[in-house]
Amino acid sequence: MLDNRTVEKVRISKLLSEQGLCSRREADQYIEQGLVTVDGVVVNELGSRAFPHQKIELKKEAKLAQNARVTVLLHKPVGFISHLDEAKEYQPAASLITPDRFFRTHLDADRNARINTQGLAPAGRLDIDSTGLLILTQDGRIAKQIIGEHSSIEKEYLVRVEGKLAPSGLALLCHGLSLDGVALQPAKVSWQNEDQLRFVLREGRNRQIRRMCELVGLQVIGLKRIRIGQIPLGNLPVGQWRFLRNNEKF
Repeated sequence: MLDNRTVEKVRISKLLSEQGLCSRREADQYIEQGLVTVDGVVVNELGSRAFPHQKIELKKEAKLAQNARVTVLLHKPVGFISHLDEAKEYQPAASLITPDRFFRTHLDADRNARINTQGLAPAGRLDIDSTGLLILTQDGRIAKQIIGEHSSIEKEYLVRVEGKLAPSGLALLCHGLSLDGVALQPAKVSWQNEDQLRFVLREGRNRQIRRMCELVGLQVIGLKRIRIGQIPLGNLPVGQWRFLRNNEKF
């Protein structure tokens, strides 16, 4: 049996996040609303702590709220940024989530394209010069799964390049490069055709692929993300979006 005198208490919001039940921000909201219990006792004070071995649960109302949150797949065009632009110089990708841009298939025939976009945020970045799959979600669990500190989800890209690659260049792209003094994780990089590379990464540093290519003498002239985890871009047209379906998992 654990001795509480030798184990430190941890913020309940952190424990909920580590257990994959919600994000820390969501946990704080649920605590304020009295929707979290520790060993069956409601906790409603922000910053409350508990021992890691205690039973921490979300009440039914919190689970229902989570199930009402949506996640969408967008084929982001070039010229749109992933996140909101406070200076309003560029259009955010979220502005494309409108009923007229909904990509309806037989799998979505019964689903209404009108959603409340409040709280819909990108799970990861795709820079203004790139196109392809962008996930936007209201669900902190999914955001953590994709971009959390310990996420191991793969992202796959097709990258059109110019320049001459040194004989050791492909091996360096796979493993051996550093950005800003920090070594990059191993990647899978291979030629798709004479001017296009396929990248599979498990991290997402700022403009990582473009900077990696520059280090080995290549210039990126086109970049498209075609997969995140087990979710492919598929036949989703540029500038259109669809819902993440219940049977789809990252």
